[in-house]
Amino acid sequence: MATIKDVSKLAGVSVATVSRYLNKNGYVSKEAAETIAEVIEKLNYRPNNIARSLAGMKSATIGLMVPDILNPFFPELARSIEDAANGYGYTVMLCNTDNDSVKERKYIDTLLQKQVDGIIISSYTIKPEHLTGLQKQSIPVVLMDNVFSSDSVVSLTVENRRGGELAVQHLLAQGCSKIAHICGPLTITSSRERTAGFEDASRGTDWFTPSLIGYSDFTVKGGYSAMKELLALHPDLDGVFASNDLMAAGAMKALQETGRSIPSDVKVVGFDGIGLEMMNPELSTIAQPISELGKTAMDSLVGLIREESDIVTDQVFPVTLIKKQSTRKN
Repeated sequence: MATIKDVSKLAGVSVATVSRYLNKNGYVSKEAAETIAEVIEKLNYRPNNIARSLAGMKSATIGLMVPDILNPFFPELARSIEDAANGYGYTVMLCNTDNDSVKERKYIDTLLQKQVDGIIISSYTIKPEHLTGLQKQSIPVVLMDNVFSSDSVVSLTVENRRGGELAVQHLLAQGCSKIAHICGPLTITSSRERTAGFEDASRGTDWFTPSLIGYSDFTVKGGYSAMKELLALHPDLDGVFASNDLMAAGAMKALQETGRSIPSDVKVVGFDGIGLEMMNPELSTIAQPISELGKTAMDSLVGLIREESDIVTDQVFPVTLIKKQSTRKN
């Protein structure tokens, strides 16, 4: 089995240069990088991560915790994180918590036992003390889609409140005169912010009333049930903003079952921008920059692992209105 010394000798560079190339840490000239890559392929060299870990070096593994792998948003996010991790030479351990705080704690303990180099956490049940505990154990953490103002953990979020405003403004521009909102769980920061955006854009109109806000759980089934309840209260509504695309899909099913045509009778906007091209009509949505979020999360985690000093603690990304058939003007 080839060793790093074999690669160094055949490539005509130092062992330190090969190490910098493998760990993506430090300068390696383009010419040297190309030569090393050719030698690695020729020798079929594979770094022994177990030996590196036993020697007190990095495990080259990071943990990724998501709340619901059945929500297409999270596989897309995981894919972008994995792509970025692969570029750094890291392997990703995916943990699906099912929004279960007990399961979440077990995963954290497992990741610590596996000696991961860092953890990216997208969680609706994580507590500040859990993150503080990880930091006390010198485990770098990046938090996604959530933020704790009193915490120093790196967090990545999007303009959720602005997204809610954009959704309502678009529906109004398309001719809607009574808009309902399907809110996600109020325990989730992003959900509260999207609802606040809906209220910002709706307050002061002659049609707004709190009963136009229905509550759900970020699932298709939840969106379906919430839409049925809203229709019972407001059968004359002609616009809907759902706080994620899955709830929007459920809302559209409920609307169509009750004889409403989309977009002729009711126009619908979701949030996330996940790939739901199979929906008919195709869904207008407030899109998050999923690929950029994933890459930035991994870049930030690697910066923390390397103890770089210029890591931005809180980063907020813009959202974009994607217009599709579900809000087409009559």
